[in-house]
Amino acid sequence: MSAFASDPGLDDIRDAAGHDTEVDVAVHLHDGTVRLSILWTQEILLNADDADQVAQALQRAAEQARSITAAKSSAGQPTPESH
Repeated sequence: MSAFASDPGLDDIRDAAGHDTEVDVAVHLHDGTVRLSILWTQEILLNADDADQVAQALQRAAEQARSITAAKSSAGQPTPESH
């Protein structure tokens, strides 16, 4: 099982030019880092609605990451920022 949790709201996002490119936003459940992946290429072309969905997924991931790091710091565990 992966330590990353992907945003399910991006399952249907595909390259606007018709390529098989996908985008993924995921949060590492142990350290709270956010991963933005563009799969199968180095870039992706998004229409305006899909770009909004990716931006919203990044905001959700950031909030989740903050919750994870806050819980770790209150438990006395080191966070990525403290290294």
